[in-house]
Amino acid sequence: MDGLMPLLYAFLGTLVTLAGTMAGSALVFFTKKELSLRTEKLFLGFASGVMIAASVWSLLLPAMEYSVTAGTPQWLPAGAGFLLGSGFLLVLDKVMPHQHRSGIIEGPSSRLKKSTKLIFAVTLHNFPEGMAVGLAFAIAAAGGNISYAAAFALAVGIAIQNLPEGAVISLPLRNEGFSRKRAFFYGTLSGLAEPIAGVLAALVAYITLLVIPWVLSFAAGAMIYVVIDELVPNSQDEHTDIGTIGAIAGFVLMMLLDVVLG
Repeated sequence: MDGLMPLLYAFLGTLVTLAGTMAGSALVFFTKKELSLRTEKLFLGFASGVMIAASVWSLLLPAMEYSVTAGTPQWLPAGAGFLLGSGFLLVLDKVMPHQHRSGIIEGPSSRLKKSTKLIFAVTLHNFPEGMAVGLAFAIAAAGGNISYAAAFALAVGIAIQNLPEGAVISLPLRNEGFSRKRAFFYGTLSGLAEPIAGVLAALVAYITLLVIPWVLSFAAGAMIYVVIDELVPNSQDEHTDIGTIGAIAGFVLMMLLDVVLG
């Protein structure tokens, strides 16, 4: 990639997804009531559908196209990069203390507060999302095989599924006695991982175009790990199909955004 414009666009693109987290966190200024279990499961399912579709249309397929251009077998970066991304999240899952929305605590034991562990959990999710969006905008700015429209579609899809993530952090903090401003701040803080990850991914691609299919596949593997490890299990309930409905809706929306706008 020539010039610094791809890095700038990577940063600006991930600000769209950060705005989604901020909007969700801002609910704390209007209500103290947490999301109902049914609503949360709907959003979790929706997020899983968005991330699965984005991993295929916005990441893996472009990675295969770039592999052809680079003269590399299509399956190599797509498969190996995918495994590296999922493996990376697996390692972070083991070494970073965090607490899932279900209440399950993972990682090494620590004396960190519940709110801090919850923020870490959401940050883990936001990292691959930021990589995906940042790299998509960087490739578009460099005149690659991802258009601005496709990159923006990806950013919008991720921003929509970020809305409940901000609320899931800020609203419980408010109920625990945090001020509205402080609860909003911590909700927003969890989304800052996306601009950071987006710029880092774009910077790696900036150094050499040969790694682009690997980084795209890496982000896809990390996103699918999040989907399988937490989003799908926590969206399911023995008494309702609301999580499954959300997943189908999210998948179709993200697919349409990418195909129509891309």
